[in-house]
Amino acid sequence: MKNIITVMSKEFTRFFTDKRMVVMTLMPAILIYVIYSFMGSILGDVFSPDADHKAVIYSVNTPDSITQVASASGINILNINANDIADIKEKISSKEADLLIVFPQNFDTLISEQISDLSADSASTKPAAPGIEIFYSSTEPNSHQAFMVISGLLESYRTSIFNLFNVTGSDLASSEDFMATMISTMMPMLLMIFLYSGCMALSLESITGEKERGTLATLLVSPLKRSELAAGKILSLVVLSFLSGSITAVATILSLPNLMGAGGDIIDVNIYSAADYVLLAFVILSVLMLMVAMLSIVSAFAKTVKEAGQAATPLMVLVMVVGVSGMFGGGAPTDPAYYLIPLYGSVQSMSGIFALDYSTFNVVIACLSSLLYAGIGGFILTKMFNSEKVMFSK
Repeated sequence: MKNIITVMSKEFTRFFTDKRMVVMTLMPAILIYVIYSFMGSILGDVFSPDADHKAVIYSVNTPDSITQVASASGINILNINANDIADIKEKISSKEADLLIVFPQNFDTLISEQISDLSADSASTKPAAPGIEIFYSSTEPNSHQAFMVISGLLESYRTSIFNLFNVTGSDLASSEDFMATMISTMMPMLLMIFLYSGCMALSLESITGEKERGTLATLLVSPLKRSELAAGKILSLVVLSFLSGSITAVATILSLPNLMGAGGDIIDVNIYSAADYVLLAFVILSVLMLMVAMLSIVSAFAKTVKEAGQAATPLMVLVMVVGVSGMFGGGAPTDPAYYLIPLYGSVQSMSGIFALDYSTFNVVIACLSSLLYAGIGGFILTKMFNSEKVMFSK
């Protein structure tokens, strides 16, 4: 028993005196708490209307009865002429307006005739029930929210007068809008995971693997400058990771119809122009450089490939969480400050490009900021290569 206790004491001492091992042990619990809190916060706001957004609702032939019902609910409806219907539909498609309601002329008079008919002889000819048509865009959260509110309001009023009119919803979102929204929801997260996985496999072997085998030490004692070694490692890893990630991304896009259970005629990636693909390539290249820089630092710090893999796992969770953020929030933000955030700015750029709703200026900011952070990472990696304690630790 004494020998067993001695062995246990030795193992406990080795564990609690190794700060990296303690951190890696506690990290899963911390990450689970952070991730669940983050996801709960996001999911709680997914279907909520924007706090600062005031619905812009237009109406044709607005009857007094509906105006009174809407005013009582705090809803402001802007009355327009029938000649402006096409312009308002265009505004809804371009997100400048949320909703258009088209009432038949003399709606209240038609309803009165319906009510009078209820007390008339059942053999008499009944007038046709008037119809109300609502135009909205299902791919725009604010428009869809306004549609749900107005539909509920009209349904309540319709029930109160014995269902004497009909309500029809017309979605102005095109098939291209639907496809862009669907792809923008999934692809940023998948791309981030694929890109990071490729970087992780290559970076750990290129730096920690050579460090563990002793081949990196040979390079360090050669006439080659440490800064040149760091730059060569990062750039080569970026190129290889880009090839790996590109192949996976193309395969994912081509398999989207099967993934969604839809036919190939429904999902068409030809909705994107050459300029969209060029911007996407710049975003991917810049975020790849950042990922490689991050993983290279982790790899240089670790003693073995196994230890490097354990240390890189929290970064993968972080990448996944940031990638998931592209699925929520009602589209890419317009504030350029968001695009200065590492990884997050790249995800939002991808989301905007795939949704065909992005600012080129913001995308450029995201790319430049990623390159800046990657440059800082390369500088740190050079300093680590210059440290004998870090590179030759056992």
